[in-house]
Amino acid sequence: MGKPTLKFWQIINMNFGFFGLQYSFGLQQANMSPIYSYLGAEESELPLLWLAGPMTGLIVQPIIGAISDKTITKWGRRTPYFLIGAIFCSLSLLVMPYSSTVWMAASVLWILDAANNITQEPYRAFVSDKLPKEQHSLGFLTQSAFTGLGQTLSYLTPTLLIFFGVSELAKNESGIPVTTIIAFMIGAVVSIGSILWTLKTTKEIPISEEEKAHIRSQPKGIGPTIAEIAKAFKEMPLTMKQMLPMMLFSWYAMFIYWQYIAKSLSKSLFGTTDVFDPGFRKADLLVGQIGAFYNFIAFFAAFGLAMLAQKYGPKWIHGACMFLAGAGLLVIPQLNTPGMVFIPIIGMGLSWASMMGNPYVMLAGSIPPERTGVYMGIFNMFIVIPMLLETFTIPMYYSSWLGNSPVNAIRLAGTLLILAAISVAFIKLKRPDQSDLHAEKK
Repeated sequence: MGKPTLKFWQIINMNFGFFGLQYSFGLQQANMSPIYSYLGAEESELPLLWLAGPMTGLIVQPIIGAISDKTITKWGRRTPYFLIGAIFCSLSLLVMPYSSTVWMAASVLWILDAANNITQEPYRAFVSDKLPKEQHSLGFLTQSAFTGLGQTLSYLTPTLLIFFGVSELAKNESGIPVTTIIAFMIGAVVSIGSILWTLKTTKEIPISEEEKAHIRSQPKGIGPTIAEIAKAFKEMPLTMKQMLPMMLFSWYAMFIYWQYIAKSLSKSLFGTTDVFDPGFRKADLLVGQIGAFYNFIAFFAAFGLAMLAQKYGPKWIHGACMFLAGAGLLVIPQLNTPGMVFIPIIGMGLSWASMMGNPYVMLAGSIPPERTGVYMGIFNMFIVIPMLLETFTIPMYYSSWLGNSPVNAIRLAGTLLILAAISVAFIKLKRPDQSDLHAEKK
């Protein structure tokens, strides 16, 4: 029996937990580099201090994805991971803005990212489990919309707090702005609250007795889990392999963007990278505003992209969106007024909406349903490995190739996004009636 087609409001409820998850990610993207800078970190150290995200994603997500495929509880196979991850995420968000040293902040970030990763891949698999194939585009791009909404609000929260009377310059004893502290407290509530809403309104499809018997017959423990991941790698579908260059270029670029956009704008617009200069604080707030703006664009664009992807194909829409984002990043360093930055950042909004949805549409159509969790976890490695490469390679050439300039780092990110856009032409999507063998021969 096929899966039932869900109503739009049911898909909204199912994905609402992604709103809190992405509010948390947005707080990291907008605030971790400034927090590290306020605590005394050097520019060249920033990639290493961001290591938590890619490392926890590399280790946690494939393992959790594989384990969740074989989990049997009275709550379901994915639900326990949503709740455990959300609890630890909320606790970490409460602690983060009270960090007193760089390494304390980095340590809390490791816990926060591990918690987010425990939640995220089972959540991706949950959507694929729950929806029939014809609703995959709507399901994943609804997650993309909640990514845009959650990150819009997280980026914009400090500016809204200032609007409502919180001092722009007030800081704690570690130099972290009070607006940042309050934003992280709000994030802790939103993170756990949105997951609880999804758990209350959306139940997993019960596992059949036949499926339970098959799962119970499988070997248990970390050894067999690692073996299952290795086997899945060996049997990886062709489409998934062809997505590697696209993922490498795009996520290497995004990690550069998040790490260096604050200092780039501070340098190009305000002529300083000194964290004690008022210009840096203005750039810090501007990053929050443009981050909110491009996520706002992503929120509204996601549903339009879903329709376009169904008509023209997800890979071509994704390529066009990444090209616009790359071109926008190449333009930004040439601008000399803050208001003009919002025009080229529209491309980033379209690309971000697409990145959170279309690759998963391409992936879901190419992987076997019974291994959704493990392949979703492996696919996350296509995101975190580029981040790890960026972490370890940027310090090698930041001085010699980029001239110790965050502005040049942003130019590099733009170029890489354009290369990612070009690489989609080499992806051959599997049609519903094709086998991998047919795809190989094509």
